[in-house]
Amino acid sequence: MGDVISSHLDESRRQHIAEKTAKVLGEFCQFYKDQYGVALFNSVRYEIEGSGGLQSQLLHRKVPLEDHVIFSGNLFQYLEENKKWRNRFSVVPHNYGLVLYENKPAYERGMQPRILINSAGYKILTSLEQYFELVNNSFPGTTSKSGNAPILKCPTQFPLILWHPYARHYYFCLMTGKEQDKWRAVFQDCVRHCNNGIPEDSKVEAPAFTDAVRMYRQSKEQYGTWDMLCGTEVQILSNLVMEELVPDLKSSIGPRLKGKSQERQRIWIQISDAVYRMVFEQTKAQYEAVVAKCELEQPRMASIIRTDMDQIITSKEHLASKIRASVFPKAEICVRNHVQPYISSILEALMSPTSKGFAEVREVFFKEVTDMNMNIVNEGGMEKLGEYMEKLSQLAFHPVKMQSCYEKMDQLKLEGLQQRFDVSSPSVFKQRAQIHMRQQMDDAVYTFETLLHQELGKMMGKDDLCKSIQRILERVLKKFDYDSSTVRKKFFREALLQITVPFLLKKLAPTCKGELPKFQELIFEDFANFILVENTYEEVVLQSVMKDIMQAVKEAAVQRKHNLYRDSMVMHNSDPNLHLLGEGAPIDWGEEYGNESDADPSAEKRRRAKQVVSVIHDDERALSYESGAERLMHQSSQEETESAELETCSAPGTPGSSDDVKEIREMLVTEVQVETPVPAGDEAKKHLTNGTIVQESGTSGERVAEGAAQKADCPAPLELTARHDAGCQSPVSEGAQAPKAVPTAPASPGKPPSLGDAGSPAEERAEANSHKPSDKETGEEVSTQACVENVEPAQTAPETSVGAPETSVGAPETSVGAPETSVGAIETSMGTTETSEGMQTEF
Repeated sequence: MGDVISSHLDESRRQHIAEKTAKVLGEFCQFYKDQYGVALFNSVRYEIEGSGGLQSQLLHRKVPLEDHVIFSGNLFQYLEENKKWRNRFSVVPHNYGLVLYENKPAYERGMQPRILINSAGYKILTSLEQYFELVNNSFPGTTSKSGNAPILKCPTQFPLILWHPYARHYYFCLMTGKEQDKWRAVFQDCVRHCNNGIPEDSKVEAPAFTDAVRMYRQSKEQYGTWDMLCGTEVQILSNLVMEELVPDLKSSIGPRLKGKSQERQRIWIQISDAVYRMVFEQTKAQYEAVVAKCELEQPRMASIIRTDMDQIITSKEHLASKIRASVFPKAEICVRNHVQPYISSILEALMSPTSKGFAEVREVFFKEVTDMNMNIVNEGGMEKLGEYMEKLSQLAFHPVKMQSCYEKMDQLKLEGLQQRFDVSSPSVFKQRAQIHMRQQMDDAVYTFETLLHQELGKMMGKDDLCKSIQRILERVLKKFDYDSSTVRKKFFREALLQITVPFLLKKLAPTCKGELPKFQELIFEDFANFILVENTYEEVVLQSVMKDIMQAVKEAAVQRKHNLYRDSMVMHNSDPNLHLLGEGAPIDWGEEYGNESDADPSAEKRRRAKQVVSVIHDDERALSYESGAERLMHQSSQEETESAELETCSAPGTPGSSDDVKEIREMLVTEVQVETPVPAGDEAKKHLTNGTIVQESGTSGERVAEGAAQKADCPAPLELTARHDAGCQSPVSEGAQAPKAVPTAPASPGKPPSLGDAGSPAEERAEANSHKPSDKETGEEVSTQACVENVEPAQTAPETSVGAPETSVGAPETSVGAPETSVGAIETSMGTTETSEGMQTEF
């Protein structure tokens, strides 16, 4: 902690913070102990009586992302210590933490990362204006004047900022708009996952904790949704403490801050982060202590519950009847006058974007499987199945491909209703619906995997395989439609209750809260740990509005536009053997059907096969930003021209050399989104990456030397410019010796071919959005038809790929009639809007 921070957080102030934290946690822990007994009773009762709910038709994957890496790549981070921008290699593992390394070699050598970021509670900002507005609103005292220098300057037009109301802020920037969009999708996925930090499989601790937080806030007259109910239990409690602590710190520390406005803002952010870390450590110790104490009491309490279950239920029903007689008439009047008229409008506001999002999930799943089936027809059947299924199995966790589904929920607006029902923001409902979308997508994919794997037990040809895929797809879509309807109706009911019940409790508090203590005498002392008057009162209030909510959702199911099943339509045991299949061992498609090269180390194969998506910048082109944006952009422009010439003129070593292969793995290579690649030679098929076509890129020194040595073999500058602008390179077979182009047969005769236009509007827009559209900056989605050997370059004609349909972001595409050229070239479809200005990737 710096001297400036220490001067504001002296020993007396730290003591005050610790006492305030202990006071808040002491009150919360009492609520937690009370709610723990109620949650334990509900859990045991549920276990004995059963749920009575509907069984899902789709299978659920138990460990979706074990040993997977979601994302990896380079981006620039602003270091507050020396006020400079530095290139950082970032990895997003399966737990969605953001891990930053000094560079890629540091990650490969297993060195300690520079920083680990848990993004729970953060907001993703894509402009400095958004950030300055939030900083000014949270800064104690006067805001910065327009003439003052801002707190942060970004050297590019594409910043990406992680903002938190209490913790440290993180500043990143990218070189192009497409990179910014993809990283934003990844960061949003991290935030969405980390916000959902309370384990859903916890049947006692989780409900006890959430109910205790709600009861504590209601005791402070705070009803309605809370934006900071996100992250793990300790993070949520730290937010709870900071919510009460920050106003006091602002009033006491704010007037003492010295310097210009931006300097005071910077100091306040550092003070807030230091206090947050102090509170976090104290909260963690105190919360873990109370949880351990409750867990010690659990066996004794569970024994009492099982022994006296009937008596406890009878006692609770008697208490509920007394409270209902006193409260229900008032609650019904309140519902009729203040809630019932608005239920339909709230429901409609929720249903439209949610249903569109689930429809998009269905469409993305259908398209991915259909494209895979077409590619299998074109490329020879079983040989490519493992490769495609490995990619399909990770579809639900692909940030870019799922982005079109998540974006539908951004249309959710509760304007007018937020103030009436004390809803702080619709973000809690957006993220919950998006989590449901991801889960439904993974359930559909896993069910498809399981059924297809069972079908593959029968020996079949390519035609039989494609027919089976189509039949299984239709079967899974029917199950998806049913489960989607069930999940959405449940989500609508829960959202309506989450909006209306706190509003009713607040309205009824002045007239009903004072009468509750007299009901305490109706509870037997032996059962006092399992029956609470406050909880029973809330259940009565909930029942007063539940009938109207159920009726509204039931009527909405009749409207065909939302594609909901009626409650009367129930699929009982439609596929009784399916859930037995789901209990088997996880399917490793790359191992069983991947046809991977034996020479490739197993650890390297696993790393690539289980990488969901990789986007990496070349470390050799990383800039320090020491001289600001002017130097950055000037140098970037020079490197773009050099890169186009040197990479084409490089002279790789002998194909098949194991030393050369190892050397290539140490390099950063270009990754291209392509249409279905033309089959390469047998040797090329053996070397599978994680869905990545790679183009060799040596170090800067090597490229200069090799380029000078083989200058005579390089195409003319005019031809290089044409090829770079068109972005059209073609895959070739291993044994190709001449640059003669041989077009392949069309993959889909029913579709008329169309020539890709090098000057298409999509690419022009992408170039306009980019500072330096390097030939190494390519798309996110990639193919696995790559050969990792060093090969001899040859001149290629600037021909374009034919018949490549444009697709949505990250979706697989099918190339028709792509010409073959010499070894070392890579196919890039001109119809692709996703990859003309994308990111660079390692394998």
